[in-house]
This record gives sequence, C-alpha cells and structure tokens, in this order.
Amino acid sequence: MRTRVDTELRDVSLAADLADLFKVRIASFVGLSAFVGGILAPGARAWPAFEASLWITLSAGAASAFNQVLERETDRRMERTRNRPIPAGRIAPRDALLVAALMAAVAVGMLAWRFSLLSALLALATLFAYVAVYTPLKRASTLNTVVGAVPGAAPPLLGYVAIAGHPAGWAWALFAVIFVWQFPHFMAIAWLYREDYARAGLRMLPSEPGAEGLAGRTALVYASLLLPVTIVPGLWGEAGLVFTIGAIVLGLGYLAASARFAWKQERATARQLLLVSLVYLPLVLLLAALDPTSGAYAAFR
Repeated sequence: MRTRVDTELRDVSLAADLADLFKVRIASFVGLSAFVGGILAPGARAWPAFEASLWITLSAGAASAFNQVLERETDRRMERTRNRPIPAGRIAPRDALLVAALMAAVAVGMLAWRFSLLSALLALATLFAYVAVYTPLKRASTLNTVVGAVPGAAPPLLGYVAIAGHPAGWAWALFAVIFVWQFPHFMAIAWLYREDYARAGLRMLPSEPGAEGLAGRTALVYASLLLPVTIVPGLWGEAGLVFTIGAIVLGLGYLAASARFAWKQERATARQLLLVSLVYLPLVLLLAALDPTSGAYAAFR
C-alpha cells in the first residue's frame, strides 16, 4: 500500500515538474490565441484551427524548456525561480533538452506536413527568437523586453497563417494587440521581482539604477497605445461594434490599472495591474471570435 502511495506521489510530483518546465499556464494563453487566430482566417474550420493551435502550443512548451535549460544558473539565484525542476535538480538539463528538441521537431514538422511550410518556418523562427535572441539578451540589455514581445505576440499570427497560408488582416491586428499588451503586463512582473532580477544579473527596466518610476510610466504609455491599436480592425472592416466597443471598454480598464501603477508604484498596484492584464487578453480574444463581422462563428458550422 505504501509503495503504491509513494509511486502516486512521485507521479504527481513529476507531472507538476513537467507543467512547470513547459510553463503550462503560459502555454494555455498561446493555445487560445493561436486558435482564435486560426478561426479568424478566411474559410477556417474549428477542428483544423484547434489542431494547428496544439502544434503551436507544443512549440511554445519546447521554447520554455529550452529557456529554462539556458537560464538554470540565473534561476538558482532568484527566489521566484529557484524551485523550478532544473535548478532544484529534479530534472536533468540533458533530459529537458532532449525532450524539448523532440517537441520542437514534432511541432514544426506537423505544421509543415498538415498545414503549410510558411507556418512551420514562422514557428521555427519564433522559437529561435525566444531561445537564441531574447533569452541571452536578458543578461545584456533592457531592450530584451521589446525583443521578447515579438515571439510573445506571434501565436495568433501563426494560427492564422496555418489556416490561410499567409498573414493578413486579423493576423497582424492580433499580433499588434498582444505585442503592445505585453508591456504593462511585464512591467508589473518586472517591478514585483526587481530585486530577484537584479540578484540574478538580468537587465530588467525596473531593476536598473535610476529607473525609479520608469516601469509605471512605461506601462501607462503602452496601455494608452493599446486603445488605438484595438480600433484598427474596425477601421479595416475586419471587426464590428462588438469587438471595437468591447475592446475600448477593456482597454480603458487596463489603462486605469496602468495609471494607478504609474501614480503609485507599490505591490498592491503592481499586482492589480498584473491581474487586469491576465483578464484583458482572453476577453479581447473572445470578443474577436464573437464579433459577427469577423466571421469566426462560421468555423463552427
């Protein structure tokens, strides 16, 4: 009986470690945004869009594992990350590297075989940008946030291209929305863990000397920019009132949370901004899918 209980506990522990290694919560956002991008493509059907989102999510999981292999030493220095499976010694870097390489190969290969070569190449470029450019840049320059926002915004574009074969309309619109959305979101995280980042030698804006108040002002600027960005699909004729009005209302809420953080940088306002950012993104994606003008509902017929 004890042996069986111990085995079950080990299985649960391994599952939790794998979820941490592949950043399952972040991967769920990747999958959702890739799926919405897919169903917004002309002539889309729900099942192919869902399948494409699975391969894109698998690629994102591989990128997270590669990232943790490369950052295992800095992760050990940070209170926030020191208990991750690799720095804690529960998963060997070699094992994580092999699994991540296999996942990446399967994801890119399936996108090329089942969908289009362009979608596979874009997924590979996104993975490369995240792992080989953004990850090492975190030690060298605060511009890593701008660079990292590019692969971070790619999932809806990848989903759209997988179905349509080329980027257009909604692919670029959602790419722009998520690109801009990331800055207030990350400024809140970077401010909350600024001491951790500084201890690990990572160059994040809030942990830089003389950067007092800069995180809040940066968040406010990008939250302000998000409002006109979300209006663009309506101006293009891709979206109607459901998306446009809904996105404006959500954007004003995001702007208010960013303004509070800019006015008074403290843990309460940073956490509030982080929470609002996590609510904002899935709701904006849902609005895009539900807007009658977008035509996404036709994918479920």
